[in-house]
Amino acid sequence: MSRSDIYPLFFLFCLLSFRTVLAQNPIFACDVDGNPSLANFAFCNRSLDIDSRVKDLVGRLTLQEKVGFLGNKAVAVSRLGIPSYEWWSEALHGVSYVGPGTHFSSLVPGATSFPQVILTAASFNTTLFTAIGKVVSTEARAMYNVGLAGLTFWSPNVNIFRDPRWGRGQETPGEDPLLSSKYGSSYVKGLQEADEPDKLKVGACCKHYTAYDVDNWKGIQRYTFNAIVTKQDLGDTFNPPFKSCVIDGNVASVMCSYNQVNGKPTCADSDLLAGTIRGDWKLNGYIVSDCDSVDVLYNSQHYTKTPEDAAAITIKSGLDLDCGTFLPQHSQAAVQAGKLAETDVDRAIGNNFATQIRLGFFDGNPSKLPYGGLGPSDVCTKDNQELAREAARQGIVLLKNSNDALPLNPSTSGSLAVIGPNINVTKTMIGNYEGTPCKYTTPLQGLIQAASNSKITAVQGCSDVSCSANGFQLNPAKQAAAQADVTILIVGADQSIEREGFDRTDLNLPGQQTVLVQEVTKAAKGLVILVIMSGGPFDITFAKNDDKISSILWVGYPGEAGGAAIADVLYGKFNPSGRLPVTWYPQSFADKVPMTDMRMRPDSSTGYPGRTYRFYTGDVVYSFGDGLSYTNFKHKLINAPKLVSVPLEEGHECYKKSCSSIDVTESLCQNLAFDVHMRVVNSGAMVGGHTIFLFYTPPNVHNSPKKHLLGFEKVKLEPKAARNVVFSVDFCRDMSLVDEMGNKKVALGSHVLHVGDLKHFLTVGV
Repeated sequence: MSRSDIYPLFFLFCLLSFRTVLAQNPIFACDVDGNPSLANFAFCNRSLDIDSRVKDLVGRLTLQEKVGFLGNKAVAVSRLGIPSYEWWSEALHGVSYVGPGTHFSSLVPGATSFPQVILTAASFNTTLFTAIGKVVSTEARAMYNVGLAGLTFWSPNVNIFRDPRWGRGQETPGEDPLLSSKYGSSYVKGLQEADEPDKLKVGACCKHYTAYDVDNWKGIQRYTFNAIVTKQDLGDTFNPPFKSCVIDGNVASVMCSYNQVNGKPTCADSDLLAGTIRGDWKLNGYIVSDCDSVDVLYNSQHYTKTPEDAAAITIKSGLDLDCGTFLPQHSQAAVQAGKLAETDVDRAIGNNFATQIRLGFFDGNPSKLPYGGLGPSDVCTKDNQELAREAARQGIVLLKNSNDALPLNPSTSGSLAVIGPNINVTKTMIGNYEGTPCKYTTPLQGLIQAASNSKITAVQGCSDVSCSANGFQLNPAKQAAAQADVTILIVGADQSIEREGFDRTDLNLPGQQTVLVQEVTKAAKGLVILVIMSGGPFDITFAKNDDKISSILWVGYPGEAGGAAIADVLYGKFNPSGRLPVTWYPQSFADKVPMTDMRMRPDSSTGYPGRTYRFYTGDVVYSFGDGLSYTNFKHKLINAPKLVSVPLEEGHECYKKSCSSIDVTESLCQNLAFDVHMRVVNSGAMVGGHTIFLFYTPPNVHNSPKKHLLGFEKVKLEPKAARNVVFSVDFCRDMSLVDEMGNKKVALGSHVLHVGDLKHFLTVGV
């Protein structure tokens, strides 16, 4: 590196260092205390309705000023008392330093870092999802009040984890549309805490709409990938989580993705944006592009001939805000060229302003408003950090436990060998879109604390997760295992293996990790426990079938308290209750199935096996929903209907002739709800959490799923205790199918409800 390279970097370092200790007052408009004349503006009048305030504000702006509000770095208009506002902040699993809207300082040096989303989702606990959202928004508001954060957070990611190789699967709630929908709406409700529809604690954003799950696979980039998706797969797999975010969560924003869907960039598809999000689902908020998506569709996808065309087509399609500078740069020229109406710009910025009004941005000094009393003492509280530990414990999945090898007894387990590249990691535990955590408890630290009377020998075996030949130290690892009563191997991945912009090409443990596990297991004197730390699944068939490996746990990326949570589970302080939110495929799946094939349903004529537990026809390593406990739970069906009669008017085409399915209509679906009553018993000797899954198998029409999650409920039971659980089923909402043309249908015939090994047959007829 030359000296000319060093000086700019040194200046940048000094600038960033200064920024990290800088705190200031929050950014807000309508500061009537500082400028009483602003009280004359209707948009500053809190007693008026939102539409009136927006109309007044938009009417006061010039065209040049208006286009300045189309980018994430919104312009300041000092004559109206409006400061510049940065829209881009992130809060995927805690307040993040990703994005220019948020940073940490000596005043707030860190925030609570919860487990990466994929592990939290494995808890199948909607109450937990909401509780985490509330903590994150409290810490976000506290940071906003001291000038360290914005009010709009582009989280959560509710894309379907369709392919196990996807680098960003870790950010999502998994492969199931219902789980993703429940996670998204629950987390959004926690973040926004909107007791009134016109108020927001912070603004959430569900992303990336839609069919986005290829980042960079064998050179195929997300920026130019054209996802070929059937209307059926859009309707019953990719879009439901976004629909739930908008309708059930009342989310403030939806982000369109980089990729094209069937030849159209999602940010320029009026059917997807104005038609579906704004029209059908009635979004109360704004639509934002993924960062530089508009620039990408022009410069990389070459979708339009001119920049003005790109600005025009995206705004007219329903885009309100550009994460980037493309729309502020080119929208005025698009209006002047007659390609875009100024009223279209008014509508877009009006949606943005309406969101800011709901957040209180135009209500003056936030210290006088709700949440104005929050500050640094509300960040990283003891309760918040304990919730991070609890979230990790609830998500950890016990996949194998031969001869009840776990839990370990700290007074009798003897000496311990802790081996593997992830034994003492810190940042690895929090995954991506992370912030600075309050503190870390590494796996090794957690084990040292839990097994304080044991002799512990720690050997990495690999210098890092790549476990290359250069950093491979097998002999010290084998020697440690040969002398220990218990060997705990902690292996897996980190962001060098799977991340945004980087998809995996295989499902094997990285580098020499498989050799490390196998050879250490052979050398081990006592119990061998395998712990997998990762976002995505691996083919660990070799370990599953190895009798000498007594137990296997998947711990995701468990957050700042991950080490404590792992030790809590291993030593029985917490009974594991997590369930896999994704299918674990064998390596043969990755060998045969291109990641770019977006089809969910199998094709027997070509041997295509389909995807996810709903459609996949091949072998699995572990299935969606797998997970063991240290106790036993039994289910009993108390009551469920055996017949559902669909009322048809006499003139309906299926009134007198046999039909396999009928269209879902509002009149048809009245009074088609029923309850399924279950009884769950903890028949073991240890208190534990348990998720009851209600699946159903519909008749084989319209290429229906072979199995579909209808509902889930998390309960906690003392030994020998029992609880009744009721699933309320809205037949048309929960059990309808999407046909080949994307239309919702009610299937007639025999449906099967599943809870564990129980099956209940339900006939649907007219």
